[in-house]
Amino acid sequence: MTGKLLIKNARLVNEGQITDGDLLIHNGRIAQIDDSIRAGAGTRVLDAAGAHLLPGMIDDQVHFREPGLTHKAGIWSESRAAVAGGITSFMEMPNTLPPTVTLDALEDKYAIAAHKSLANYAFYLGATNDNLDVIRTLPAGAACGVKIFMGASTGNMLVDNESTLAGIFRDAPTLIATHCESTPLINKNLKIAMEKYGRDIPVQEHPRIRSAQSCYQSSETAIKLARAHDAQLHILHLSTAREMELFEPGPIDGKNITAEVCVHYLHFNSDDYARLGNRIKCNPAIKSPADQLALLTALKDGRLDIIATDHAPHTAEEKASSDYFIAPAGLPLVQDALLATLELHHDDVLSLPEIVRKVAHNVARRFGVVDRGFLREGYWADLVLIDTRQETRVTQARVLSKCGWSPFEGVTFRSRIISTLVNGQLAWHENKIVEHGSAARLDFHCRGQV
Repeated sequence: MTGKLLIKNARLVNEGQITDGDLLIHNGRIAQIDDSIRAGAGTRVLDAAGAHLLPGMIDDQVHFREPGLTHKAGIWSESRAAVAGGITSFMEMPNTLPPTVTLDALEDKYAIAAHKSLANYAFYLGATNDNLDVIRTLPAGAACGVKIFMGASTGNMLVDNESTLAGIFRDAPTLIATHCESTPLINKNLKIAMEKYGRDIPVQEHPRIRSAQSCYQSSETAIKLARAHDAQLHILHLSTAREMELFEPGPIDGKNITAEVCVHYLHFNSDDYARLGNRIKCNPAIKSPADQLALLTALKDGRLDIIATDHAPHTAEEKASSDYFIAPAGLPLVQDALLATLELHHDDVLSLPEIVRKVAHNVARRFGVVDRGFLREGYWADLVLIDTRQETRVTQARVLSKCGWSPFEGVTFRSRIISTLVNGQLAWHENKIVEHGSAARLDFHCRGQV
């Protein structure tokens, strides 16, 4: 991370504004931002030629499958896809094998990432019905948060014991992130579907089985617990119009309860099951066009604070199963998420500063990420250079995720990612990965916002 790099002639998108100027990087950090900066001796120059320079996307929800499920993905392969997509930092989920439910398992994942990741990294500690004592002893900054699966989940990670849930919300020393779906209601809906279809349940039934009511009921419970115990709660991957009633509009500052939406709920709706089938099967389910529209509206008024991916790759063979019970839920998304989000700019739904707020500023604020998420002098130079005048056609040959496919295949996005820098080093440039070795473990303020 030594040396200087000067990015000239950029349109800098940061903290609500777009300004023309230059940005100087020294030893991995942003050293200077000004209208015009002269390149000194030995300074490398990257001419942005009028392209937009953004803080890199911080993805607060990914499943990179390592350890234990590396036939689907791994930290090396998925972090390559992430930086190609303008994601400079990720926060990875605990439902691996073994699950990340002990402090030793947590540190094991950090050790893997230190050797393999091309993007900055952090990991969640997972909650179970019997690891409350581990959660209580979580050291400050050791995890980005505590993840609770409050709905049907992988392995033993469903937390449905009421006293344990209350204990987590009362005692967790860090932010709590929840997957909210009601398992009893899902099981009830599944029984109804089986009475109608037997085992031949069409994927179009998925949003009725994992219904809007199951999401609302669980989200409402999480919010009641957070308010009762004055906890910091972040509800992941909201998918329904009704859930939007539970959240306050406006800026993220000062909120104890925040909400996230993932890019696939904005891009797809239930009409797309006929065309894409299991390729867009995920949990919570992609729901109706009316739900999709409500999510877009909530993004604009601030009830939804963050846009993420919930990147969850499975092999094409696994996804191709015709058996509803076997075909897994989850989509590979990190390589195309920022490009898909930028479509909201082209469609005049969100401005570029509003998009940057949702994918970078607010994530840094909510999780207390130290010195990242903004174009600020002294901050780490996690940057993405995008051209909104050039297109990107999604093809299978372009996919970098180990699973080898994308739900966006055949789509032409109206922007292109020119370069991604991680800690001041190029990680993606002109359609090529750069094995830079500069990725780092994320640091966190204690339960605070920046």
